[in-house]
Amino acid sequence: MSPTLQPSFHANPYDGNYGALTNSKVSDLGAAIQVAEAYLDGKPARRGKHKIAQVERDSAFWSAEFLISMPPAFWATDVSKLALARYLDQTRVSNPDLLAHLGRIAPDAVCCAIRYARMALNPKPARRAELEEIAGSAPAIHEQCQILEIFDQAHKQRCLEVESWQAKLADLSPFELLIYASLHAFQNVVPGEFDAQSRRSSTRSAVETIWYATNDILIWKLKTAPESLIKLSEQQIGHSVATHLSPFLFPSTSGPMPRHDLRSTYENLFAAQIELNEFISRSVDAYSYDEAIRFVRHGTRLEIEIVNPAIRDNWQRDGEKLSLLHGYWFYRALEQFASSEVAIHQIGSRENHEANRLAYIRAIRSQLQLDEVYGIDESVMLESGERVDLFQALLSLELTSAFFQRDFLQRYVELLHESGNWLAALGRLAWNGLVEGSQNRFPITWSAREEKVHSIVGWTVNMQHPKGSLAMAASILDFWTNDFATLAARLHKSEPGPHPELFERPFLKLGQSIVQLPWIYGLQNHSTAAINNLRRIGARRAESKEETRRIEERIGKLFESRSFQVSMNWHPDSESYPGAGEIDLICSRDGAILVIEVKSTFLRHSERDAWLHGKTTLRRAGQQLRRKVDAVQHALEHHPDIRSMLGIESGSLIPEVRGWIVDTSIEHDHQRFDGFLKISVEEIIIALRDDRRLLNDHAGILNGQILKTQSEDVTACPALKSLYPNEFSALRFFEVIETEEVWGEALSLI
Repeated sequence: MSPTLQPSFHANPYDGNYGALTNSKVSDLGAAIQVAEAYLDGKPARRGKHKIAQVERDSAFWSAEFLISMPPAFWATDVSKLALARYLDQTRVSNPDLLAHLGRIAPDAVCCAIRYARMALNPKPARRAELEEIAGSAPAIHEQCQILEIFDQAHKQRCLEVESWQAKLADLSPFELLIYASLHAFQNVVPGEFDAQSRRSSTRSAVETIWYATNDILIWKLKTAPESLIKLSEQQIGHSVATHLSPFLFPSTSGPMPRHDLRSTYENLFAAQIELNEFISRSVDAYSYDEAIRFVRHGTRLEIEIVNPAIRDNWQRDGEKLSLLHGYWFYRALEQFASSEVAIHQIGSRENHEANRLAYIRAIRSQLQLDEVYGIDESVMLESGERVDLFQALLSLELTSAFFQRDFLQRYVELLHESGNWLAALGRLAWNGLVEGSQNRFPITWSAREEKVHSIVGWTVNMQHPKGSLAMAASILDFWTNDFATLAARLHKSEPGPHPELFERPFLKLGQSIVQLPWIYGLQNHSTAAINNLRRIGARRAESKEETRRIEERIGKLFESRSFQVSMNWHPDSESYPGAGEIDLICSRDGAILVIEVKSTFLRHSERDAWLHGKTTLRRAGQQLRRKVDAVQHALEHHPDIRSMLGIESGSLIPEVRGWIVDTSIEHDHQRFDGFLKISVEEIIIALRDDRRLLNDHAGILNGQILKTQSEDVTACPALKSLYPNEFSALRFFEVIETEEVWGEALSLI
């Protein structure tokens, strides 16, 4: 045994747990699966009062004696493959003898673990050497090693290409880099995508690909730039604009010449970054996580073969559901707006009224979704301890976006059509702004923080503050601000945790200046920005636990509105029901019992993120729900007070208990985890409200039709039939969910 495999505990806890389970009549296979699940879930977490480090758990698990006796049936399970992937993805623990044994009895499990460990991108040299050692006697593993070598060479080639162009832009500040990014966007992105925005407001993967590449380039710059180039003074910004931007917009024979060399270099860096990102997402992550395909080697070339098209169909279907939900919340907001007093009043100036009205409705849309799906309160706490009004924060973002669309993007496209030259159009846009009132109409804007606060105070006008509120404007600005100095410091220290992306916090702080990118601000999905600002970046906020509780409360009230008897947050006796923990919701009606496990996360954009969500959060949710359902079933059979709590008449038959995982995300929709159906919170909302008609863009607004706000215009549509044509019942509701009737007709219309 390798010295690194000596268990950190006095007695190996995994062997002990395995022995205890088998002694209690659990099968060898069942016991091994439970022990592996505990390892994946980070258990044991403590030894007495002391936390156990992950390396100690790794050492103890991979030195457990029971593993060598496990048959191929164990290594064919998903949990064992995930555990083996963890082994391949770490560096401090080694058990080559066990790996060699697995190469003989379960080579397919090793090959699957190679994929799950993402060794196509991050091969650990020691683990790779162990695989090469056993490849000679395991043809399948040998083939995977050959595939890894092809990936490795392709990845290195693309990284070197990116690094070569980065080196030529090493002296630029982050602000100067954003100047060239903005020039690129106005030349290549805005003309087509702004027109597309007017036709259909939806997530556009092509635009997001551009944003993520820009974000990656910016992260590189923040990680490598000195602090003096991040905390810029007004004079430094002025010098950068004079050197890198003005010569393109206002060319002069007597002034500085445009740095076409740097612009060309940025274009090449951007193309190389796109190529690297696409290689990772479409090749590496597809190889690692896409169960629908397999990679087949032909010499030094790899080809993709589809082995399970149904999996890809499900992924596409989940994306279509997201598009439908975008429209659903918009029409919910439109109904609410149409019935409010705001609908009959002019919002802002006459010429801006239509755009401001649409911004107001979009803000309502985001607030409804944040409230009902994510449990976000009317105000949220900032990192500074101050509170910000959520609706005003959302409205300010939408109004700013409307401003950028109207005064920047739309005007630019008009000037581009007139001149036929993108630089001439940008120059006229900037010059007209200066002439018409010293307005910044450059492709990248900047202002002092206090100036920015005063400029957005108009967005905070409401009944309580008819002239707006400077304090509220400052809080809103802080809510949406990405402080580059703070982010750079975290990057320099390689601190773990999520980093804000360009479109999640679109006010960029460099020193005392606030920088904005009109080409992102005017095109992004602000609902997604708000959700991820709070649920991804702010996942550890003090309020996040209370927000999860509110999600449960809102779902519970919806069930109560349909005459379900609802018990929230019931705690089974820990001695009688070990491991069950708190049960989020138990819903009872018509003699049927439903146990719900609620999970709240964020909106993901990559296949890797979705895969991790399924293999971690949802996998554990299935295990948790199994214990909870068993506890409720047992309690119903042995405790009359529980039956009374749920409205089950004394003497009646004890119903079978169903279990659902209800998640704020759409990933893995209608898949099963430990046998339990996973569905989205939004599907529950639509099914209980019976308003799936709002999934259809029946008025064509999202496709660019004129916005109408009269309630009859919103509801007058070829409505889909009620989900409950006779009457609502628990069994019919279960049928609606389990057969996906909420989506059926709506998806067919896409």
